[in-house]
Amino acid sequence: MASRNEHTNNQQPTHARLASYAADETRSRGRRFAESAPTFRGEYQRDRDRIVHSSAFRRLVYKTQVFVNYEGDLYRTRLTHSLEVAQIARTIARALGLEETLTEAICLAHDLGHTPFGHAGQDALNECMRDYGGFEHNLQSLRVVDELEERYAEFDGLNLMFETREGILKHCSLNKARQLGELGQRFIERRQPGLEAQLANVADEVAYNNHDLDDGLRAGFISVDDLRGLMLFGRQYDAVLAAHPQLTGRRLIHEIVRHMIDYVVTDLIETTAANLRTAAPQSIEDVRAHSAPLVQFSETVAQEHLELKRYLREHVYRHYRVLRMTTKAQKVIRALFEIFMRTPELLPPEYQQAASRLHGQHGESGRARAVADYVAGMTDRYALLEYERLFDPAERS
Repeated sequence: MASRNEHTNNQQPTHARLASYAADETRSRGRRFAESAPTFRGEYQRDRDRIVHSSAFRRLVYKTQVFVNYEGDLYRTRLTHSLEVAQIARTIARALGLEETLTEAICLAHDLGHTPFGHAGQDALNECMRDYGGFEHNLQSLRVVDELEERYAEFDGLNLMFETREGILKHCSLNKARQLGELGQRFIERRQPGLEAQLANVADEVAYNNHDLDDGLRAGFISVDDLRGLMLFGRQYDAVLAAHPQLTGRRLIHEIVRHMIDYVVTDLIETTAANLRTAAPQSIEDVRAHSAPLVQFSETVAQEHLELKRYLREHVYRHYRVLRMTTKAQKVIRALFEIFMRTPELLPPEYQQAASRLHGQHGESGRARAVADYVAGMTDRYALLEYERLFDPAERS
C-alpha cells in the first residue's frame, strides 16, 4: 500500500503530463473578463463546469439530433450526442497528450446554439434571418456562452477561456470573423485552431456517423443487410460474426457499432500521432501556424467515413419520415419568427426588452437577432407548444 507521501508525489499537476503542443492553461490567452483563479480546480475545469450548469446545456435534452424527441425515448438528442462526442474525444486527447478537460468542455458546448428540430430548424431560421445577417448554430453557440447566458453578477455569458471559445467556433465567414476581434483572427489569417479544437470537430463526426447509423437501424430506415456493402460497416460486421457467429439483434448491432468506433478512433490516433511526429510542433502556436489540420484520419479511413456519411444522408436524413419532420419544423420556425417580428409584444418580457434594446442599436437587424435568440433557444416541444398557443384558436395562452 502506498504511503500518503508516495500517493501525493504521484499526483502531478495536469499540465506536467501534457505534450508541448497541447493547450496548457498556464499559457492560455485567458478570459474576456479577469477573474480570480479557482482554488481547487483548473481553469478549463471551471469552463466545463459552467457549461454543464448552463441553461442552454440543460435544454439540449429536448432538442433533436435526427429524430424528434417524442418519436421514442432511445433516440439520440443533442444532449446525449454531446456527451458521446466528449467521451470519444477525451479518449483520443489522453492518447495524444492533449488537454482532456478543455477537449471535453469544447465538445459539451459545441451544440449549445442549435435550434429546435436539428438542421431543419437551423436552415429555416437562417432563411428567416437572410436579410438580417443570417443564422448559423456554430456562431450561436459562441453567442450563448459569450452573451446570452445570465448567471453571473459581473459579466454576461459564461466568460470562458479563449481556447474553449476558439474550439466552439469551428468555422466562420470572413465578414463575421472581422467582427469577432482576436477570436476571428485565425479565419482572416487562415490559421488552425489548437489540437483540442481540431479533435472536438472530428470527434463530432465520429459520433454522429456511428450513432445516427444506430438510430437509423432502430427506426427501421435502414437494415444490416443494406449496410454490409459499405466498407466501414461490412468489415466490422464480418469481424464480429467471425468471433460471435450466433449473435443477432441489438447485441449484434451494438457490437458492430462499438467495433466501428474503435476502428476509426484507433486510426485517428495513429494518423494524428504520425502527423505530429512529421510536423514536430513545439507549441500550440506552431500548431496554429501549420498549413492544415493535424488531427486527421488516414486516407483509407477518411474515404470509408465519407462513404458512410453519404449513405446516411441519402437513406436516413432524407427518409420520408425525417423529411416530414423537416417540413413541419420549417413551418413552425418560420411562423414563430414572422409573428414575433411583426408583434414583438408577444415575446416574453426579457426578450421584449432585448428586442427593444437591440432595435435601438441596430434597427430591424437587432430586433431580428433577439427574435432568433428566442426561437433558437427553444426545445422541440416548447416550439410546438408556442406554435399552438399562437395559432390554434382552441389553445389557451
